[in-house]
Amino acid sequence: MAQRRGLLIILSSPSGAGKSTLAGRLRDWDPGIVFSVSATTRPARDGEKDGRDYRFLSEATFKDMVTDGDMLEHAFVFGNFYGSPKGPVKNAIDAGQDVLFDI
Repeated sequence: MAQRRGLLIILSSPSGAGKSTLAGRLRDWDPGIVFSVSATTRPARDGEKDGRDYRFLSEATFKDMVTDGDMLEHAFVFGNFYGSPKGPVKNAIDAGQDVLFDI
């Protein structure tokens, strides 16, 4: 019997619409859901931790990842780049885990 592949669950809306609240409730409901940690070129804010809130990257590293096909999606917003690194998502999906995106 083949192993189940994970699903992508994408929450997308403008800032302030409640994505983070809904994402938190989904993760409380199903702790097995993996959260896709986005990458950004903006500096970390007080209390933010690299790898938990975002992957904080230099602009050069971010652009290299885009060029190399290592981002599933990316955008330039409010003067900074944001995107979803491909590797962690692919690994989770291949392991049968569902992955939640908050975009």
